[in-house]
Amino acid sequence: MKLYIYEHCPFCARARMIFGLKKVPVELHVLLSDDFKTPERMIGEKMVPILQKDDGSYLLESLDIVDYIDHNYGGKPILTGVRSPEIAELIKQFQQYDYRLECPRYIKMGFAEFATQSAINDFVASKSNKMGAFADCMAQTDTLVSAVSNILDRLEPFIISPDACNGSLSLDDICLFPVLRNLTCVKELNFPDKIRSYLQSMSKLSQVDLFFERAI
Repeated sequence: MKLYIYEHCPFCARARMIFGLKKVPVELHVLLSDDFKTPERMIGEKMVPILQKDDGSYLLESLDIVDYIDHNYGGKPILTGVRSPEIAELIKQFQQYDYRLECPRYIKMGFAEFATQSAINDFVASKSNKMGAFADCMAQTDTLVSAVSNILDRLEPFIISPDACNGSLSLDDICLFPVLRNLTCVKELNFPDKIRSYLQSMSKLSQVDLFFERAI
């Protein structure tokens, strides 16, 4: 199987996680951010992740990929734990701030999807239309870090285990870890101990890297 991704994309991280958690082999292929032709040839539109299955057909939508792998490969399903409405709500709250912190940093971190200037330019133009100039977002770092730090503090009591946020692996892990992982690209952001332990453990279990060493 082949999985087409961007390194920075949280939805791609969701899809990557299930392969690591279940120890199912997959070939990762990173597309350039301005490569429209490849995904359009495969699925008729520009989006990732895209899973090319063993039979050559394609599957998209991150949670559909997760469900397909969990129920068809690597033994019994592992995402059987109950979900937390509190964690779901906190994920929504992160999403009010995280892209403005992260997107201006992504293009400086050496991701393969931004290997060309044209790919960078396309990403900047697309995101700036939605969230404003990257320079303005960087200037808001202190305010955004403060808001995200407050949400992290409220999240920490809900992290029951470093190996599964609710104590048993669930879709909450698939949804939460990628959001937290992307925040590790922000050097000024300090993570509470339980959340940092969760990040490190889940990264190891899922074989999805963190960004601490490349943080800006």
